[in-house]
Amino acid sequence: MTSTVAVDELRVGMYIQLEGGWLSHPFPLSAFRISSPGEIATIRGLGLAQVRWVPEKSDLPAAGFGASNASTSASMAASASASSYASASEPAPEPAPEPSLDQRAAEQQQAWLNAQREAAQRCERQYGEAAKVMREVNDTLVSQPKDAGRTAGTLARAMLEKMVAANEVGIRLVNSGGGDRAAAHSLNVAVVAMLIGRTMEMSDVDMQDMAVGALLHDVGKVDVPDRLRHAEDSFTPAEINGYRDHVAKGVLQGHRMGLNAGTLAVIAQHHEHADGSGFPMKLAADRLSVGARIVAIVNRYDNLCNPGGRSTALTPHEAVSTMFAQSRSRFDPPVLNAFIRMMGVYPAGSLVQLTDDRFALVVGVNSSRPLKPRVLVHGTAEMRTGTRAVVSGTARMLDLEHQTDLGIRRSLAAAKLPPAVLAVLDPRPRVSYYFEPLNVVSQPAELAA
Repeated sequence: MTSTVAVDELRVGMYIQLEGGWLSHPFPLSAFRISSPGEIATIRGLGLAQVRWVPEKSDLPAAGFGASNASTSASMAASASASSYASASEPAPEPAPEPSLDQRAAEQQQAWLNAQREAAQRCERQYGEAAKVMREVNDTLVSQPKDAGRTAGTLARAMLEKMVAANEVGIRLVNSGGGDRAAAHSLNVAVVAMLIGRTMEMSDVDMQDMAVGALLHDVGKVDVPDRLRHAEDSFTPAEINGYRDHVAKGVLQGHRMGLNAGTLAVIAQHHEHADGSGFPMKLAADRLSVGARIVAIVNRYDNLCNPGGRSTALTPHEAVSTMFAQSRSRFDPPVLNAFIRMMGVYPAGSLVQLTDDRFALVVGVNSSRPLKPRVLVHGTAEMRTGTRAVVSGTARMLDLEHQTDLGIRRSLAAAKLPPAVLAVLDPRPRVSYYFEPLNVVSQPAELAA
């Protein structure tokens, strides 16, 4: 049950729920337990008169609940008195038997799975809210460029504040809903670029400039014909030049939007390469901003996974392998290494086969443990016969970090998996990402079904 409490009566230990949307406050989550006076000061700075709070999840003595909740405390006390009277007049029930080790393990497993499900839903909601803002930016770009620029800046700041507020952040596969491709591409590039910037310890100012530039790097495509917005191998030289014009047109749009020099540099340089082979200016690494070098790598990766035209999409694992094996000279080595550490050898969205022959979909990666991602696994631990995985209609979440005897053997294309397995794992045609604060709670060892 939730109640309300005046902002002036907030205390450390209260579990509160903030309303108004994820972008309206700087906290990583909208529901959390207050852990410091600084968080109370931040909440008061939001201009709210009162907030919702959950007494059952709060860690607070009754005296600290505040006068406005006296009736709630009295009601709880009355219930306790009634319960005491009942227990005094009736024989005490037999104590419940202690759960077995297997039962406790099953309960812990279910609690972990529930937490993962809630985290996934929260991440999906946050992605959806950010995608909605990006659609608003694109819709107002031509008619109200200054407003569009301010909205993009606000979105970038909100995302960065939540990313910085979390102690440890990972990347999670999300369902983009098959909506606006331009918004999904912008968010993919911005999310991964910001995560790389975080690992490279970029300054707050540079991170903000890069984040806005990443969100708006393709803004010039609004002035390019639809058929030229995505490069094709079949393009004529004239069509290639028409496609490449989106960079210069993007800089012009950026000036109309009132963007600063750091953000404009990202837009101007997001197709440049460290070896000077990019366009439009053929600038080498020493003339590129760090933000532009990061966005160039992430933009290339997302275009390989989610091509806009008739090109064949690569799996996330194939995209990383291709960039490292065939194109690494194009990219700044420190940034490329940070990118690979962040995405992992098997990035979220990769279809893989585990060392016990089961098939799985990678759904989340922690950059500090890239070889041990979280996966959605087809079948259960005991559903194995020899070297072939048994086909079933079940899938479960596993964190490979805590499955010491289980790892990834190889990555696979969707065509290599049995149709029944694909139906269960349900890989999306578009690979979309968002970031999430990571829970440090360990998953119990996998139980046989």
